[in-house]
Amino acid sequence: MHFDGDLIVIAITLLTTVGMVTLGPIGRAVAERLRGKGASGAVAEIEERFDDQAQQINDLQRQVGEIVERQDFSERLLARAKDRGLLAAPGPGQAER
Repeated sequence: MHFDGDLIVIAITLLTTVGMVTLGPIGRAVAERLRGKGASGAVAEIEERFDDQAQQINDLQRQVGEIVERQDFSERLLARAKDRGLLAAPGPGQAER
């Protein structure tokens, strides 16, 4: 049996390429995916993003609650001042509310 030099070069190149892909990052990613580790990493990332957004929503709800309290306080102060006659009458061109 006679092997041509080109065939040997092709075989060595093919074996080297397969070895690099199998043992390299692509091979490890495929192996992790087959073992199921790739999906759990994506789920963990989604859970982390969800937790971050839930925290942001909680912060916004707290801030809105504080704003509502401040508005209520301001309205009470204005109502007291109006009852005591401490507020000036509306000027010309200003409508009374």
